Amino acid sequence: MSLIRALSKDLAARSDDSLRELFDARPDLLSPSVPDFPALAARASSRVSVQRALERLNRPQMQVLETLHLCTNTDTGHSATAATLRKLITGSSQATLEGILGRLQELALVHRADPPPGTSAGRQRFYLPVGSLKDVVGIYPAGLGRSYTELVRLQPAFAQRAVQVVSELHRSGVDIQDATTPMEAALALQHWTSSPEALQQILAHAPERTTALLARFRNWAMGAVPQAQRKASVLTEGADAGPIDWLLARGLLVPLDAAHVELPHSVGLSLRGGAIINDFTLTPPVPELGSTSAALRRNAALSAISDTLRLVGELLHAVQRQPLATLRSGGVGVRETRRLADMLRIGQPQVGVLLELCALAGLIRLDVDSSSWVQPPQLEWLVLPRQEQWLWLVNAWLSSERVPSLVGQPVNGASGVPAAHRSGAGGSIVPLSAEAQRPDAPVIRKRILEILLELTGEAASADGTAPVLDAAAVLQRAEWAQPRMARRFSSLIRGVLAEAELLGLVGSGALSQLGAALAADHPDQALTLLGEHLPAALNHVLLQADLTAVAPGYLSPDLAEKLLAMADAEGQGPATIYRFSEASVRRALDAGHDAGRLLAFLREHSATAVPQPLEYLIEDTASRHGQLRVGSAASFIHSDDEAALEELMAGPRAAALGLVRLAPTVLASSSAPRETVQVLRSLGLSPAVDGAEDPAVRLRRSAEPPENPRPVYTAPRMAPSTEDVDAQLAVLRQAGAGVAPHPGAGRDAEAATQLGLEALQRAIRLKQRISMNVVDSVGNATLETVVPLSVSGGRVRVFDPARDTERVLSIHRIIDIEAAEELHQ
Repeated sequence: MSLIRALSKDLAARSDDSLRELFDARPDLLSPSVPDFPALAARASSRVSVQRALERLNRPQMQVLETLHLCTNTDTGHSATAATLRKLITGSSQATLEGILGRLQELALVHRADPPPGTSAGRQRFYLPVGSLKDVVGIYPAGLGRSYTELVRLQPAFAQRAVQVVSELHRSGVDIQDATTPMEAALALQHWTSSPEALQQILAHAPERTTALLARFRNWAMGAVPQAQRKASVLTEGADAGPIDWLLARGLLVPLDAAHVELPHSVGLSLRGGAIINDFTLTPPVPELGSTSAALRRNAALSAISDTLRLVGELLHAVQRQPLATLRSGGVGVRETRRLADMLRIGQPQVGVLLELCALAGLIRLDVDSSSWVQPPQLEWLVLPRQEQWLWLVNAWLSSERVPSLVGQPVNGASGVPAAHRSGAGGSIVPLSAEAQRPDAPVIRKRILEILLELTGEAASADGTAPVLDAAAVLQRAEWAQPRMARRFSSLIRGVLAEAELLGLVGSGALSQLGAALAADHPDQALTLLGEHLPAALNHVLLQADLTAVAPGYLSPDLAEKLLAMADAEGQGPATIYRFSEASVRRALDAGHDAGRLLAFLREHSATAVPQPLEYLIEDTASRHGQLRVGSAASFIHSDDEAALEELMAGPRAAALGLVRLAPTVLASSSAPRETVQVLRSLGLSPAVDGAEDPAVRLRRSAEPPENPRPVYTAPRMAPSTEDVDAQLAVLRQAGAGVAPHPGAGRDAEAATQLGLEALQRAIRLKQRISMNVVDSVGNATLETVVPLSVSGGRVRVFDPARDTERVLSIHRIIDIEAAEELHQ
């Protein structure tokens, strides 16, 4: 019976609560909705969906599933029970395995099956995995290699060598059946190494270090060996033969290419003592952790948050003064990062991380017209309280597919990277380039925070200390909790922890209270905690006679921005020093300020009187400033409606035009007339150009300009909504449990396609003839009986016995597939 049809019956027999749990654990089954249970079973059996489901299984669940895969055959219907698995999994019990198999059945990764022919079911439950599991787990399930028969079929070089190996062993007196064909040789080698006792007898005469060498293959079947296809013979080897030559000569290692070998399945199984799994345990490993005080953790987190907010504010001010030029192929080059590093008094790597953080939070954006990164006009982030600024950054970081910590790391395969993206001989990732994109980043960040929360809860102590969690401890738990994602965790975990420390989610190596709140999906609680503990921003500075202003703590964003407009920041940390100079004062005057306003601002925000040298500097610079004024204008806007012009000047979306008021009814724009007209029309206005060469744009009031809403960043929602689940259940119950009799008769194309592929792949593995209806280009259907040979890329290669030829057919032209009764011999 088709595995998809069997799974469809299993799903149809479930309760609504069971289906809700399935959709909650595998949300991709609802995207998009399915019309009936056959379509749901087909999607649950698809390779992509099974791959996603396996990524959420822990190590014991994966071990049970891989063992079930190895001791069953979905083509012949040979199923297995928990009692069968218990013999192959050391340290397990039947009750434990029944529980895990039940959970795997709830996830639709296995289903109940009939017992093998000639077997009495009794009270035992027989199981089969989904058909696509073989493609998903790969060629080395549970770390075991392929069988000799499979290696002979897939490795032509070994097929030729296998007969010679068996013949040499037989002639040398080894108790092995002689062979004349590659398949006979494979069966002979398989029987020769079929038990731990037999392998022990074989290895009793092996050279030194052979057992130690084989131990390296205990958990993985493939290994790297130089000159793996070397000539090795039992009859000609000397007394000084090395362990690799000894193993190759006896077929205990099979060369795959010039540099890699594989340990065959029977050898690996015997090496493990006849068990597939030897390290089965239901409890995750407990890492050895250090500890830190709660006060030190809190202070470190708050300090990191304050520094990050201060640096982001200064970075935005620097970008506002001078937009960041981009490389021709994208990203920000070394020249720009060096300039920002000098302005912010930090290193270039930290500048790259801050640029990425600002970009993913929408605090800077790429202006496609100028190919530069700019600050959006009227940015709301600048005027928010500091705790809300922090939450804005954290939410954006959690949901972003960009990984700031990848900046500066080597690019994989640097030879294919554009030269503009390279920094040094090896090539490294530059800020704001495409190489820092990782689609799985949000899932990995969220899971790392959850693991940090788990480990913190397990290591909680009564004295109030917090455990210090490093990358090794988190990776060890991740490898147990989600072994299929271990490689992804290992590549990002150190960078994610560094980013979390930058944002105050980790302090002094321990998960902070803020990080714990976000890991538990309580952002409001984190916002309240930060508002209670973060020191209030100061609204005053200490003016010095040496033309400096000292910030005795963290300044409010508005005050810091205005100080940066008239002074240059120096030093690092919260106690920043702002130095006034003729150039910095002139910069403020160029921005439209005058001496009176600058002095009034300083008197308002200084805890001390304004020093006389500073007052003289401002007044003297202002007296010589602006005697002549130079500006640029590419077009001007005229309107009799002064209110409309006033509203246009105040609107944030027209800031790109560089508007300057020349008269109550005239504005000058730095943009060309055509660009000015386009911007004004996007605001809902109705401008008109008087003539082709006339730079004047006449403005008439039209519709109200659209509002610019505040951006909202939220972490991605993994589980489907209750409404979506209820709607899907209603559709399924209405459709009933009917199963299409053949692939072409289903009501859903997805189910028909999966059923067709399942029938094709099964026939290929069993070398079975199939009958199929094939539609030609004009719509005529022809019934053909063929033997499928391979399927890939939407095409199937078949052998036609009637014509004694091979052909390639498009799968979409096949409307019906049924297995023929006789087998192709």
